[in-house]
Amino acid sequence: MSKSFIIFSVGKLLEILALVLIIPAAIAFFEIPTKVFPAILLDYRLLGFLIAIVSSFICGNILKLIGSDELTGTGIREGFAIVTFGWIILTVFGSVPLFLYFISQTEAVTTSVVIRAFTDSYFEIMSGFTTTGASIMTNIEALPRGILFWRSMTHWLGGMGIITLALAILPAFGIASYQMFRGEVPGPTSERLQPRIGQTAKILWGVYALLTLVEVILLNFGGMSIFDALCHAFGTMATGGFSTKSASIGAYKSAYIDWVVIVFMFFAGMNFLIHYQVLFARKWNLVKNNREFRFYSAVLIIAIILSAFVLQTRGLAPKEQIARSFRSEPIAGSMLAEKIADQEKKISSFHDKVRNATFQVVSITTTTGYSTADSDMWPNFIRFMLVVLMFFGGCAGSTGGGIKMTRIMIGIKTAWREVKTLIQPRLISPIKIAGKELKEKQVANIVGFIALFLGCFVILSAVMSFLISDFTTAVTSVVATMCNIGPGLSGIGAAENYAWIPIPGKWVLCLSMLLGRLEIYTVLIALSPISWRK
Repeated sequence: MSKSFIIFSVGKLLEILALVLIIPAAIAFFEIPTKVFPAILLDYRLLGFLIAIVSSFICGNILKLIGSDELTGTGIREGFAIVTFGWIILTVFGSVPLFLYFISQTEAVTTSVVIRAFTDSYFEIMSGFTTTGASIMTNIEALPRGILFWRSMTHWLGGMGIITLALAILPAFGIASYQMFRGEVPGPTSERLQPRIGQTAKILWGVYALLTLVEVILLNFGGMSIFDALCHAFGTMATGGFSTKSASIGAYKSAYIDWVVIVFMFFAGMNFLIHYQVLFARKWNLVKNNREFRFYSAVLIIAIILSAFVLQTRGLAPKEQIARSFRSEPIAGSMLAEKIADQEKKISSFHDKVRNATFQVVSITTTTGYSTADSDMWPNFIRFMLVVLMFFGGCAGSTGGGIKMTRIMIGIKTAWREVKTLIQPRLISPIKIAGKELKEKQVANIVGFIALFLGCFVILSAVMSFLISDFTTAVTSVVATMCNIGPGLSGIGAAENYAWIPIPGKWVLCLSMLLGRLEIYTVLIALSPISWRK
């Protein structure tokens, strides 16, 4: 393992972060009404960004001086280590503006206040970079615009990948480039569109930016301000979920906005290579012939039909069930009745049922996490189905989380092959996707990933069950963070947040988010003692 090259590369990433932070810093600067120097530099809305920019730039340069840009060997271990430690360290520096904001909102700064402020800020930014969208914010509308924009921007950067951005705008990282690309791009494959990884990264970011721009224009046409449209487009295309409203997309009460977001969440859950081939190579047959896309579409359609049917025949869950459901703040009496009446109004007509069912199914399956209704008050059948869909996630090469549709398909095919082999021991039945035979090593890699994913899920759920009294909340908090979704059930449902989770639990969920976004193998390789041996 070339430690000096890893240090040098992380230093370059910190320099990029310093440049990116200038954008939310500028928004914070223009938000301050009285621009008197030097007092404005100490304003809590701007100070955190200035410290983050300066510290990122200085530390980045120090790491580049300490490290070396020379690498010998395959670069496999180095590539995975750069991705893992790059994300961990960038989150530390990216959380500085929130940390200073939290500190500024307290009357007395004590050790416990500092620990909680650092935990909350790190959790929020890790949730942003990993496009999880799990938030500890309780009054989002009260946040400064600079902080709001930075939260959403972390989604957009993390959606396509910070490392991928670095590969697109900086000279190649050498032989470690492909391993860095593999370690960050979601999915079991990371195909190249061009011979050079830098060119592929530029193409992916170009398609990503184009779709984001189109969504911004459409949302603005529907009545959103440019600021809100940008923030929500960042969250949609990155399948993140941070909103500028406490009620998420539901705050706008607009069918037009709901359908625009649904369409772009669907696009974000697709493989971005398909977007490129359709937009620039006019290969329309690729959409029709792509097995993963057809499976992805079929899963969504079936889930939407089932959800709409259950809402049409059953309505909301029984009042007693809703009242018993664990919440971070228990609801009872008139408040409960008012909330039930509000949710019943949202599904009063057949169109409303279809629209809200479609929104929640697409949002959860693509791991975006936006909401228009409190789906935690829906019948248990729908709640269960949404949890299952969390594991499915988007397509390989999308910005979605979860296990991914391709892996689910291959897992099902492999399981069925084993059944057939038991019946016909001499049967030779290779696994095929879209007519292409997969090598057994690829199949083993995918089956191993699913086993590791479920193993980590079980271990982390056990830990969270020890830290949180409610079992449903504990388990779905791991599902929602490991699959990079955000909202789960009960105490962290669509209308709840993670602010009340104990500090140790928040750090467990930070690890869960990182494992989910970097897809386990990358993190395990980087942290394995074997990888650091010469």
